[in-house]
Amino acid sequence: MEALRALPSVDQVLASDAGRGLIAIYGRAATLAALRARLEAMRAALKAGDLADAACLPARLAADLADAARPRLRPVLNLSGTILHTNLGRAVLADDAIAAASAAMANPLALEFSLETGGRGERDDHLRGLLCELTGAEDATVVNNNAAAVLIALNTFGQGREAVVSRGELIEIGGAFRMPDIMVRAGVRLIEVGTTNRTHPRDYEGAIGPETGLILKVHTSNYRIEGFTAEVSAPRLAGIARKAGVPLLHDLGSGSLIDLSQLGLRREPTVAEAVAEGADLVTFSGDKLLGGPQAGFILGRRDLIAAINRNPLKRALRLDKIRIAALEATLRLYRDPDRLAERLPTLRHLSRPLAEITAQAERLAPLLAPLLPEGFAAAPCACDSQVGSGALPTDTLPSAGLRLTGQGGDAPDRLAGWLRSRATPAIGRIHDGALILDLRCLPSDDVLLAALGP
Repeated sequence: MEALRALPSVDQVLASDAGRGLIAIYGRAATLAALRARLEAMRAALKAGDLADAACLPARLAADLADAARPRLRPVLNLSGTILHTNLGRAVLADDAIAAASAAMANPLALEFSLETGGRGERDDHLRGLLCELTGAEDATVVNNNAAAVLIALNTFGQGREAVVSRGELIEIGGAFRMPDIMVRAGVRLIEVGTTNRTHPRDYEGAIGPETGLILKVHTSNYRIEGFTAEVSAPRLAGIARKAGVPLLHDLGSGSLIDLSQLGLRREPTVAEAVAEGADLVTFSGDKLLGGPQAGFILGRRDLIAAINRNPLKRALRLDKIRIAALEATLRLYRDPDRLAERLPTLRHLSRPLAEITAQAERLAPLLAPLLPEGFAAAPCACDSQVGSGALPTDTLPSAGLRLTGQGGDAPDRLAGWLRSRATPAIGRIHDGALILDLRCLPSDDVLLAALGP
């Protein structure tokens, strides 16, 4: 077939100016593999009777290589209205934390080396002092997320024994990940007490026996039970645990080091309060309300933390140097509460004034409209943001954004797909027949305009 003979050979393409240019950018091995695949596709198309213009080969090859070289894990603009979006990586790190992580990646560190003695050190030492200072805890250790923190605590004190927990606190978090399943993997026998909506002190007292390893209290941060309800407060439960001679593990979930009510949100128990209320161990996350990288903190009695650190699971769940560096820098920001909101992105987004967001929406609407595909329009609108990642599920923050509309019932989906296809994808949410771009987390006008521009 004449068209098949017109296709250039591999050597001809590699020796051409276009081929040499692609090799300089992507390397010979990648260029050769992509070229062979593209030529095979063109031959198959010709044999099937389709047209395959050899003149298009360099452009198609360049596109193939560019697509293959594009990172799968890509930055996006979080315009969803969910500040701590689990699927978008939760907390954005502070500049100090990014700089500390970069330094950790680029240099050897005294990670487990004591500069004072010249001997072996402990990686937890870089965070222990800060955590105790900020929370009032006797001691602290860190693992790779909060589920791991709960797992290792349960395993250390409850393996082969019983853990008593209220039926109303047997939570499920994202991805169908359930507290009872964690308890099973920890080797703990679950003892449920109370009912879904009401649990009393006598329920715990009646369930404690010789096989009880610990009492577990779980803060229901990702849902609310309202109406005819009762729960045992943490201080009361701490007293019950002390009397029984078993530790109380209080899982805060998201966890916060500051009182969120000052930002206009529902008041949540702080980590320091949970420690002061008498819990023997307190666990919480690093990448949610704290505003740091993914981590799970365990704070509490010195002897209990020492036992957790002796658990062989600790090595499997420990943090690497990059996250430890980022966490240390994040925690240091909390030493300066007066400037915390301006330096920590999570708190900056939570506390951003509505008037500022509204003004941004009004500025951007006329600038954005010409950048959208034909037939779509943009207008400023009021909307509500939420915290996300299981924190304060019923609370919203008044916000403002852009309401993008077009013709046809599938217009919002088509536009959402177009926004996801940009070099820097923009992620909004579909609501009431329109695509809403909540601007609460948008760092500047230019970032969005550049993402949508040519």
